[in-house]
Amino acid sequence: MKKVTFLFAFILASTIMVSCGNGNASTKINKANLDTAKSRDAEIKKGVASISLDKKEFDFGTVNEGDIVETVFKVTNSGKTDLVITNATGSCGCTVPVWPKAPIKPGETGEVGVKFNTNGKPNRQMKTVTLTTNTESGREVLTLRGSVTPKAK
Repeated sequence: MKKVTFLFAFILASTIMVSCGNGNASTKINKANLDTAKSRDAEIKKGVASISLDKKEFDFGTVNEGDIVETVFKVTNSGKTDLVITNATGSCGCTVPVWPKAPIKPGETGEVGVKFNTNGKPNRQMKTVTLTTNTESGREVLTLRGSVTPKAK
């Protein structure tokens, strides 16, 4: 039993000694990964993008059923890094947004156009457009509201 224990201890000690002798760890660093990490860290230190809107809500008043209501929301990047709007979705198929696909540079302005088809939507209406962005909150909600006069039957 002593021989087995001694043999096991010898093998374990030999393994530890051999595994520690594989050279300097700094020689194993990939320089390309290090450069990528430095540029990523510099971008993170700038902070997140910030969005400023000329309006968050558009009241289109009273329109007739079947009319198409259009508006434009002005989006300004008030942050220190590029603002990216990755998606814009309407609350239903009758609300169609069009947004800038290219990043908006700090201090620059872009436009989010929205069309609302009132056909089949009589009476009081409230529709939303949700922007998915790279801001701290991750999303912004734009609202359209108003009244649609029904068609005469």
